[in-house]
Amino acid sequence: MTPKQQYVAFETLIRKEVRRFTRIWVQTLIPPVITMALYFVVFGALIGSRIGEMGGFDYMSFVVPGLIMMSVINNSYSNVVSSFFSAKFSKSIEELQVSPTPSYIIMLGYVGGGALRGLIVGGIVTTVSLLFVDLHIQHIWVTILVVLLTSILFSIAGMINAIFAKSFDDISIIPTFVLTPMTYLGGVFYSISLLPEFWQGVSKLNPVLYMVNAFRYGMLGVSDVNIYVSLAGIMMFVVIAAGVCLYLLERGKKMRT
Repeated sequence: MTPKQQYVAFETLIRKEVRRFTRIWVQTLIPPVITMALYFVVFGALIGSRIGEMGGFDYMSFVVPGLIMMSVINNSYSNVVSSFFSAKFSKSIEELQVSPTPSYIIMLGYVGGGALRGLIVGGIVTTVSLLFVDLHIQHIWVTILVVLLTSILFSIAGMINAIFAKSFDDISIIPTFVLTPMTYLGGVFYSISLLPEFWQGVSKLNPVLYMVNAFRYGMLGVSDVNIYVSLAGIMMFVVIAAGVCLYLLERGKKMRT
């Protein structure tokens, strides 16, 4: 394919993905925002007032970056895993496989759509959070870089899950038993400095911890882990996940339900 044809293929996939989740925006964009708003009310207004400060900030301000990141992670992942598996289930993915469209264009198209949904939901959640706290972003470029890399990473992870999945049950196993525990134990609601030393070490094995803390550093200027280590780790995860995803797409295995 010529570069122009590759661009057309990429643009077509992106448009399809965006139209897919915007056409049913009541199901894809509104529920996550309502869920996050409830977190703001419960953990901020009700529980937060009794907890007091954490990390030098009132509890509500402390948890907002984590809640925003949680919405980005969940929506980036769920968009791609459901979309790509649906394409597998309906056999429409086979049309892309037999076409001259390169595997990396297929990956970029689906991942781009998932990342856009994650970023849109994250933006809406951020806007809602302004009703509860005053946000003053300390490091704007770190904030943008982290949220962009995280949305890309979990979009790729969703695609890998969809490639291996053989039924609709399989696409719910990872979010339920892996993604949700990692997110809740990733420092969204607490600082790992509160944990005993052993459990701090265990927490540092959780990749989500670095994403949440890097994003919190961008917004508040504080982090439980070294910001450079966090950024390097996130970039490394993106590269590894992209390599695995491309390898699976090139081999074409696991692509049939």
